[in-house]
Amino acid sequence: MQSSENNTHPLRLERKDGRVQVLFEGHLIADSDDVVVLREADMAPVFYFPRQDVEMVVLRKNDIVTQCPYKGAATHFTVMRDAKIIERFAWSYEQPKSEVFGIGDRIAFYPEHVEFREIAAAPGESRAVDTDADPRVDEVVQHTDSGSGASQKEHWESNVSDPEDDETPDAPDSPPYRGVGSI
Repeated sequence: MQSSENNTHPLRLERKDGRVQVLFEGHLIADSDDVVVLREADMAPVFYFPRQDVEMVVLRKNDIVTQCPYKGAATHFTVMRDAKIIERFAWSYEQPKSEVFGIGDRIAFYPEHVEFREIAAAPGESRAVDTDADPRVDEVVQHTDSGSGASQKEHWESNVSDPEDDETPDAPDSPPYRGVGSI
């Protein structure tokens, strides 16, 4: 996604595949499939969430501002939930330096206060596949509609049976649900 040219303090941004959830005391605070991961020098990776995927109603911007020579000024947020107040709960770079522009206006959480749950992407949500790395891709593409309404190659043999063919001897002759698509 993005990386800095600084060899003494490398910064790299990348999109996280799948979903990441943030829980505080068992409560869902953030849930997103649009998470940006910041990998900075030898520090642990940090997840940055878009604000619309964060329960901002439990966070309050406070007066704490910290400076990072590589990222810029960070504003901090206090959490107020279940009679607990934690001042340094989350932070945001609202106007980050250009090297890390992708984290701008996103929220990150202090890991000592929350639990992160990473949920793998479902098969339909997966990212693009490198066709050079997976030779099966070409075979699958040839069996898809070319835009003409027909497959580009002979159809594959069916691997399921038609429900009408699965008659059981004990079934009533004409159940009320036959042919309507319901169970």
